[in-house]
Amino acid sequence: MKTYNAIDFLSNTLNYYSKREIADELDVNVSTVTRWLKGESEPKEYVIDRLQHLLSKCTQKRQTSGDFKFIDLFAGIGGIRRAFESVGGECVFTSEWDSYAQKTYAANYRDGELLNGDITKVVASEIPDHNVLLAGFPCQPFSIAGVSKKNSLGRSHGFEDETQGTLFFDVARIIDEKRPDVFVLENVKNLASHDKGNTFKVIMKTLQDDLKYHTFTRIIDGQHWVPQHRERIIIVGFRNPTDFNWDMLSYPDKGSVRIGEILHKTDGSEPFIEHDADKYFDHSNNKVHEKYTLTNKLWEYLQNYAAKHKAKGNGFGFGMVDENDVSRTLSARYYKDGSEILVYQKGKNPRRLTPRECARLMGFGDDYVIPVSDTRAYKQFGNSVVVPVFTEVAKAIKPLLMKNMDSVLEPVLSK
Repeated sequence: MKTYNAIDFLSNTLNYYSKREIADELDVNVSTVTRWLKGESEPKEYVIDRLQHLLSKCTQKRQTSGDFKFIDLFAGIGGIRRAFESVGGECVFTSEWDSYAQKTYAANYRDGELLNGDITKVVASEIPDHNVLLAGFPCQPFSIAGVSKKNSLGRSHGFEDETQGTLFFDVARIIDEKRPDVFVLENVKNLASHDKGNTFKVIMKTLQDDLKYHTFTRIIDGQHWVPQHRERIIIVGFRNPTDFNWDMLSYPDKGSVRIGEILHKTDGSEPFIEHDADKYFDHSNNKVHEKYTLTNKLWEYLQNYAAKHKAKGNGFGFGMVDENDVSRTLSARYYKDGSEILVYQKGKNPRRLTPRECARLMGFGDDYVIPVSDTRAYKQFGNSVVVPVFTEVAKAIKPLLMKNMDSVLEPVLSK
């Protein structure tokens, strides 16, 4: 039987209470709790009784509409949220600064009107308690000059010095304050090489050395689940040691889904989506609206542009697909000319995907509401995530998370 000490109880209590709540219960400063967690000093054994009092209330705090709680940072249009809700999670806090993304988010989630905007202005201690932190944070370079100077002077520094001024800092400070069981971070594939590797180096040092999380990183191609080649880096971190590994995910064969499965059906079988109506597809005539077909001028330009770069030995050009293909990566610039994914049309110029097709290409179901203009929709889906990827991540994490949450109560329930 495991012998629980004060640090064990402190770590377990952080599953349900913030450092501020723990400090208040123990009549100490938050900085004292932080020092305990970092191993800079040790709490007295008497705190076990006080922490047991808090843990005895855990059953009340777990009575929510979900099996676990999560927060959604840099939420975009809620792609990662959609995945974690599908396995029984309950979102208790959301932050997204873009007003157009907020509009789409609000149209699809009941608490959308409660969106928090600028994450840099959010007080970490005021964020609701949660088990999982989700964040698709922007990729920014870190300045390591100040860190190098402090090293040369023999001064200590932590993530606050190394990451201050970047949006990753806000992820780190919230993790530090709330100590979730698990975090899931998402970014572009080249995060690892960004700024000559300095960005990734600082991020991993912060998560592993400063925040003391057990991290797992993998680049995953969305092509396993959707007909789109889309590689993204995912970082999963557990507060406690875990048996997690990436083989827990189920990976369908690449190319098993083809672009024809997400295209509008012109044989009369295209479903009528009430919130779309005939916005993208003419159901009376069973065809995609002509506005998505490239004009002669734009099509000529793209062909000339591709020919010019081909002559120079470059790979730049448009990406043409038919129903049997897998597409290139959908980007936020798709609204400009649609060049990376053009749908072949026999006897006429190719066309762009419609926003509904983009939603399907990213793994969003037809129940997902698109309340914004085509231009905004293209940007939003191009910046979003492949939902089924994160559904698989959520499925792998949940059993480990629930096991850990149950183990929190062992020392209390066994008394």
